Amino acid sequence: MTSTIKTDTFVFQTYLRQGKAFVRGEGTTLIDEDGTEFTDFLAGISVCNLGHCHPDITRAIERQARRLVHVSNLFYTAPQADLAAALVEKSFADRVFFSNSGAEANEAAIKLARRYFQSKGNKNRYKIITMKQSFHGRTMATLSATGQDKIKEGFAPLLDGFIHVPFNDIDALKKVLDDTVCAVMMEPIQGEGGIIPADPEYLAQVRALCNETATLLIFDEIQTGMGRCGTLFAHEQYGVTPDIMTLAKALANGIPIGAMLATQDAAAGFDFGSHGSTFGGTPLATAAALEVVNIIADQNFLDGVVEKGKYFREQLIELKKKHPRIVDVRGRGLLVGMEIDKDAGFFVANCFKKGFIINGIQDKVLRFAPPLIIEKIQIDKLVAVLDSLF
Repeated sequence: MTSTIKTDTFVFQTYLRQGKAFVRGEGTTLIDEDGTEFTDFLAGISVCNLGHCHPDITRAIERQARRLVHVSNLFYTAPQADLAAALVEKSFADRVFFSNSGAEANEAAIKLARRYFQSKGNKNRYKIITMKQSFHGRTMATLSATGQDKIKEGFAPLLDGFIHVPFNDIDALKKVLDDTVCAVMMEPIQGEGGIIPADPEYLAQVRALCNETATLLIFDEIQTGMGRCGTLFAHEQYGVTPDIMTLAKALANGIPIGAMLATQDAAAGFDFGSHGSTFGGTPLATAAALEVVNIIADQNFLDGVVEKGKYFREQLIELKKKHPRIVDVRGRGLLVGMEIDKDAGFFVANCFKKGFIINGIQDKVLRFAPPLIIEKIQIDKLVAVLDSLF
């Protein structure tokens, strides 16, 4: 029985999978059980930002696996301490909470925002404003926070206390931000919503409004962080800092980990016993993540992401001039979206047949999130394939 048949027989059918089982990865290449090679322009959905089986990360994992894998958060470990210090040093934050995933990091942020006010005796401030078309996860709280009705179907009743407003609309936010709201939670660039960047003026206005009303600002950087957009964190490009930020996906280049970062003031919402995670921030995951941070935070590396992202978008814009079916090209760094006038699935399937892995979101948007080590010649080859499909 093949891996494909076993998966289709025994695994919950919550994903429509493509092709045959992948057995090996190296850099920007994935290889299936038949030996067929694919150039990866998805990176495990913006996870393997340094490519598959990066040698430095592999060595870090191997070293740590021989020393210590897990002891629980009842004890200190050096890799977790070192990673927390590195994240604080390279961000606005003073404190870090580790979890296993992005959904858990966002869950922690939601809990922190509510408890921040309730610990001060203000039990009326519990609502969180999020954006329409946002995506924050699939736990009940993060699903409730998400601004997409289609992924909520069948899970009612959702959790109370979430208000959804249009993205990039400051007037809509002002109308609902009252003294029952504890936080505004948003992605600086909506990923699953269609690769939609926040307008710089809008993001600055959101920060100012939160300051005026003593409301916490949460940035979900699970997809946009870790160099994906050309800076270590996407919000750095806007000159706006949050009170709380969440990371996951690329933080350990494929080893499951999430992190919630916060200022000292916001972090005061949690105290001993108020939140926890059995597997959050294990020595293995944090050792891998520390290696990732050290590589990606290098300015020369980030400059390369900016350059390649600009080149990629320029090539897609040239395609847009040739093909009227292309509606828009947008994004930052190597998080790029190309909106087309109909079914994205056709392009995803046919690129796969030609050896390229891409993704379709919102039915009409092609998402490109390749490893940040992608080369321009590989971009050229994908663009040629896309050109042939119109």
